[in-house]
Amino acid sequence: MPNPSYRPSTQPRPIASQGHPCQGVLVICRPGFERDAAGELELAADRAGLDGDVGGEPGSGIAHLTLMSPCPLVELTERFPLERLVFARHRLFWFDRLDGLSEGDRGTPLVAAMTQSGFAVSSTLLGTPDSDAAKPLSGFCRRFAAPFERLLDKTNLLRPKKAHLPQLQVVFDSPTTAWMTLVTPGDGSPWPMGLPRLRMPAGAPSRSTLKLAEAFMTLLTPTEQEQLLRPGRKAVDLGAAPGGWSWQLAYRGLHVTAIDNGPVAPSVLATGLVEHLRADGFTWRPKRPVDWMVCDMVDQPARVAQLISDWIIGGHCKRAIFNLKLPMKRRLEEVLRCRALIEGRLKEKGPVDLRFKQLYHDREEITGYITLRQ
Repeated sequence: MPNPSYRPSTQPRPIASQGHPCQGVLVICRPGFERDAAGELELAADRAGLDGDVGGEPGSGIAHLTLMSPCPLVELTERFPLERLVFARHRLFWFDRLDGLSEGDRGTPLVAAMTQSGFAVSSTLLGTPDSDAAKPLSGFCRRFAAPFERLLDKTNLLRPKKAHLPQLQVVFDSPTTAWMTLVTPGDGSPWPMGLPRLRMPAGAPSRSTLKLAEAFMTLLTPTEQEQLLRPGRKAVDLGAAPGGWSWQLAYRGLHVTAIDNGPVAPSVLATGLVEHLRADGFTWRPKRPVDWMVCDMVDQPARVAQLISDWIIGGHCKRAIFNLKLPMKRRLEEVLRCRALIEGRLKEKGPVDLRFKQLYHDREEITGYITLRQ
């Protein structure tokens, strides 16, 4: 990870103004990836010309940036788009952090912090990161949500009819600590605390089908999902066995060629939309171009990145979703290396739309989407 303290001097520093000035950025990530998420925050702050320090307690599921000077919420929202942060499930902007909370009365200090800030908000959300220390608090957050809104309502800072106002999200990372954060309307993850709870569909042969379902929902816009996943389109699934990704494609009505030397589950073949070919996913190519290629093969990330590039360069597919299995160390550096490899190889083909995200259903990998810009 880059040096956790930095002082860029060649770019202009923002001037804090009226309108919800915040102290920094808070991201919720997969526990164990705090260092990678913090490194991304550092790079993003450097690009934005902001001074600050990054950190993240190992295992907490949280990484944070503390700015040297407060910055307005609207400015931070523009400078730290969630879609540019690979390891962030959710991204918020914090204006206060409360320590030493009493389990008998957390409401009083929370309301006091809001009163001191003077920030008016349209709604509230209480939640926790997906860490062992914070998970036991999820029940408290559900029970306390309505009483907290009633307390806040008495201050005249909760204004439900003002939909343009930001939402207050209180993130409890331990029984005694809470981050007071803001999110502008329509921004951030569509799921509370960035944690989608997708149901395992009947007939799917493995839980990996949820990974592709989440990838479609996260990496594609609703309009792109509607236009690009229409029934009848052609797809190839490299490294398909036992068929979780092929099943997800067939469930949406796509015709799939499943490539793997291993077996594909009968429930996948029973869809009538999947043809299984026993072949090597790294060397097989379709006779005609397809709409989609998906790939969840276990191999070196650079080798998979090379394969994805070959398919796009060769015109074998219009777009692809793929996984990169990351090393235990220097994960952020590996992501940046694979991004540079793909973009470098496709430079002569024109602008490329390349999106990465570590999904909730990912483990030691990230998921990517790629297509050439029209």
